[in-house]
Amino acid sequence: MSFCSFVGGEVFKDHFQPGIYVCAKCGHELFSSRAKYEHSSPWPAFTETLREDSVAKREERPGALKVTCGKCGNGLGHEFLNDGPKQGQSRF
Repeated sequence: MSFCSFVGGEVFKDHFQPGIYVCAKCGHELFSSRAKYEHSSPWPAFTETLREDSVAKREERPGALKVTCGKCGNGLGHEFLNDGPKQGQSRF
């Protein structure tokens, strides 16, 4: 499943079938459906990446990291620290 292909809106927000979400640009594996959860944002929400090298992160502002594909650098959005479904979890 390609993640963050912004053309035509986000089609995977309400998609909860088992699988792996990959970069829309290069196919690099990013997130597992097991880490996906329902959230009020217009984008899919995940609690963790598939692997440590799935994404690259850099601080954009306090509490928010800019997230890119760990392989090709494609922009994926943000990691919001301490904004996940459980206390202390992040939201991607």
